[in-house]
Amino acid sequence: MDGAILRILGGGLSAVAACLVLAAAPAAVAAENYPARALTIISPFPPGGGNDGVARLLAHELGGITGQSVVVENRSGAGGNLGTSQVARAKADGYTLVLSQNSVMAVNPALYSNTGFDAIKDFQPISQITSAPLALVVSAESPYKTLDAYLEAARKNPGALTYATPGNGTLSHLAGTLLEQKARLDLVHVPYRGAGPAINDLQGGTVDMLITSPPSVEGLVASGKLRVLAMTHENRIGVFKTAPTLAELGIDGISIEGWYGLFVPAGTPTERVAYLANAVQQALKSPGLMQKINNDGAQPVGSSPEQLTAKLGQESVYWADVVASAKLKIN
Repeated sequence: MDGAILRILGGGLSAVAACLVLAAAPAAVAAENYPARALTIISPFPPGGGNDGVARLLAHELGGITGQSVVVENRSGAGGNLGTSQVARAKADGYTLVLSQNSVMAVNPALYSNTGFDAIKDFQPISQITSAPLALVVSAESPYKTLDAYLEAARKNPGALTYATPGNGTLSHLAGTLLEQKARLDLVHVPYRGAGPAINDLQGGTVDMLITSPPSVEGLVASGKLRVLAMTHENRIGVFKTAPTLAELGIDGISIEGWYGLFVPAGTPTERVAYLANAVQQALKSPGLMQKINNDGAQPVGSSPEQLTAKLGQESVYWADVVASAKLKIN
């Protein structure tokens, strides 16, 4: 075989060059055969949540596109750090991925003393999957019909009004911190272990307002049990589409987008990164998947690896400044 290749190449290439061609051949064959077995998407949060839901929707579509099983495994803990750090240490062959979010990849490195990973150095971004704002909501029985009414009451009663979030260090918590800074308020932050218990207390009147992701309150907003005061980003959809943004209400400097993104370990072959990015973009064009994402108050994105790399870099700097100015830290 070696002689045949050399005869085809003729005298224009040296034997050394021919060997280089042969050395590259196995890599090309491997790329053509990828994926040759099941892929695993790690969701670094418990089953039933938003991260898990998006991971399973994406896995279903990718299974049909790749012709291989795509399995979702939940490895939760430490605010998403546990599962994410496990993927950072996985073999960089394109078979182990993580469906994570900007609260983990861009916020946690500044918030936690040790996340167990470096979001910039340890991962190769594949694609941003969704984009959604956060929602500021109150119960239907709340005396605050608008955000202005809530803010005015807060100014008249410093340290009296509360806002709930799904937990310390979440995007919702940081949104509340920014709201206090920009509107010059003294609010009381009430962190919960997830949106569910926070919603229960909001409806019961224990807390005055909740800042959370659209999927967690979409049904209650649609049924009229909760009222939307504002959104943190212009990417509104569905029952949230007519709600004003904070910027539209005159509170500048707060434009918070919650997003999910797909990542593989750094060092994954470039042709496999490109394959996965193309597969994700194809998956996000599925009408069924698009509708399910829209129903949760989010929009499908399907960015390139380069675009998500740039976005992660920018947000990492931004959130590090916010965390530092708010003097937040989790050991």
